[in-house]
Amino acid sequence: MTGAAGFLGSNFVKLLRRTRPAVELVVLDKLTYAGNPANLAELEGTAGFTFVRGDICDATLVETLAGEVDAIVNFAAETHVDRSLLEPFAFVQTDVLGAGVLAEAARRHHHEAFLHVSTDEVYGHVAEGRSREGDPFRPRSPYSASKAGGELLVRSYVESFDLPLIVTRGSNSYGPNQFPEKIVPLFITNAIDGLPLPLYGDGSAVRDYLHAEDHCRGIDLALHRGRPGHAYNLGTGVETDGREVAGAVIELMDLDRSAIQPVADRAGHDYRYALDVGKAKEELGWSAEVGFREGMERTVAWYRENERWWRPLRNGDYWEFYKRNYRALNTS
Repeated sequence: MTGAAGFLGSNFVKLLRRTRPAVELVVLDKLTYAGNPANLAELEGTAGFTFVRGDICDATLVETLAGEVDAIVNFAAETHVDRSLLEPFAFVQTDVLGAGVLAEAARRHHHEAFLHVSTDEVYGHVAEGRSREGDPFRPRSPYSASKAGGELLVRSYVESFDLPLIVTRGSNSYGPNQFPEKIVPLFITNAIDGLPLPLYGDGSAVRDYLHAEDHCRGIDLALHRGRPGHAYNLGTGVETDGREVAGAVIELMDLDRSAIQPVADRAGHDYRYALDVGKAKEELGWSAEVGFREGMERTVAWYRENERWWRPLRNGDYWEFYKRNYRALNTS
């Protein structure tokens, strides 16, 4: 497993430890700013768990580790759209080149499966209807373009080398252990600190918010039941805009709506993502179980109870990014 010291990957590791305890896990993570050893601390020294610090772009290291495992699950990625607008080429390096290094290693070692974790953002803005797995990619940010490029590269290994690839394209995820730059933990941690909740434009951009628990279950089912060469959309089918996210945080944390601070809109903002998840329901037997209200209640409670986890992350580098990002959006 790559990138598993991050948000979604660490939740997936914990899911496997609970539901498939006999599986031996090797985690490879570069520990960039969003990779946190604390996310996996409870597993250190336990049987069947090995952590290796390293970069998926390091072909020699990947080749060595690939010879010790039967399958690769790739979570490793630069993932934040706002950061991709400031530093796009870091995303190309990890999301495209790194994915290719992993696919090549999986090919050389004849792995049983290669699961690549992608995103609904590869489809781009969806004005109407819902994206299906066979729809064309129309990415509009460096992040979504890098994810689309990486996915296209590893998908080429299916035709060229018969790689047993399975792809999941998940919607916007939230939950415990998420770095506090994404909208849900950003709003929650800002609220705890008495800071405004910065909302892009008029807050009308629509997303499908998928709790990490549901997302990880879908990835697990895709890995074990999915058809090689196929992709699976994972989402709730419920559309939620930014105003509703802010409103949920305000209600759950007993704030006044004046806490919302409109800011200039993100460049190239996709205003709607929407997934058709029928294939995952039919072939994997998967559907989301955690509703938005329940998920937000659980997430607010987690961040309130785990300040020792997130507060050190809101350090000088974090605030430097925050300042650069919002200054660039004319929010002095």
